Amino acid sequence: MRKLIFDADIDAPVQHVWNVMLDLDTYREWASAFHDGSTYEGGWNEGDEIRFLGPNDDGTTGGLAAIVETSRPGELVAMRYVAEVDAGGENRESPVVGMRESYAFSGTGGPTTVTVELEVPDDWAPMMMDAWPKALGRLKEVAESA
Repeated sequence: MRKLIFDADIDAPVQHVWNVMLDLDTYREWASAFHDGSTYEGGWNEGDEIRFLGPNDDGTTGGLAAIVETSRPGELVAMRYVAEVDAGGENRESPVVGMRESYAFSGTGGPTTVTVELEVPDDWAPMMMDAWPKALGRLKEVAESA
């Protein structure tokens, strides 16, 4: 398991960046850096289950399910993964179970810094090290133009 940390400075107020990152329509825009068609189902409040979903190569939908453990609007959202999701249902024995991911937002009147921390299986690290900087760059574009 590897812990990865990524950040980006975005020229917009914290609450705006929070909204752009987590609102479903704008989430789809920046998360397309992972897969075209990336989306989520669920909510960002503490205790909510959220499913991060996208198309698989075979045309089915797959992804990960998480429980939101911490949600402080405009500051932090942190999740713990509870299952891998595919057309056959949920796999709660997957190596992703127990992994954590968080998005922290900081800034006072100037740019907002978004810091993403995640735990991934070692073999996922190269993909995430490629995708997250692209996703944060896309988030920056969307937030600064909205």
